[in-house]
Amino acid sequence: MKKRTSRQGGFTLVEIMIVVAIIGLLASIAIPNFVKARTTAQMNACISNLRVIDGAIQQWALDTKQGDTATVTATDILPYLKNSVTCPSGGKTFADSYSITTVQARPACLKQPATHKLEETLQ
Repeated sequence: MKKRTSRQGGFTLVEIMIVVAIIGLLASIAIPNFVKARTTAQMNACISNLRVIDGAIQQWALDTKQGDTATVTATDILPYLKNSVTCPSGGKTFADSYSITTVQARPACLKQPATHKLEETLQ
């Protein structure tokens, strides 16, 4: 004679709540790190864009024999840029992302000017 035992598999409410609490704890640790990593990546990409823009300005000045005080516009240097250059922190166009003035002056980011900037080098 066999005994039949009916055991249904499943999780109790307490087990499910523990799993949800652990996932919430891990998410609360991970999300700020993802935000910080994204912000750092955007800053590094913008600084790289500023270097490319500065190189394009210098190349334009050499090709057209301009002095340090010559005024530069975006249309002057666009042929020297491979792709459209915008700030990854929310820029839509070159004009609303970066400011350029003269050959000697460094290009500046308009979206995050405090952190997205080229370091001054001694010459």
